[in-house]
Amino acid sequence: MSFIATFFVSFVIVMVNLGFKPNFMLVWMRSWGIAFVLVTMAILFLAPQVRKRIK
Repeated sequence: MSFIATFFVSFVIVMVNLGFKPNFMLVWMRSWGIAFVLVTMAILFLAPQVRKRIK
């Protein structure tokens, strides 16, 4: 889930902010890597805490 979400969102954000420049792929892959790590950590560590508070 985090793979697909971060892949798509990072693509859109980089495309909107940078456009299709020669270094688009490099910037996009770097942005996606950072987003993937952050979102995966949030899912693994924050989601259980939120579930506890909701119950």
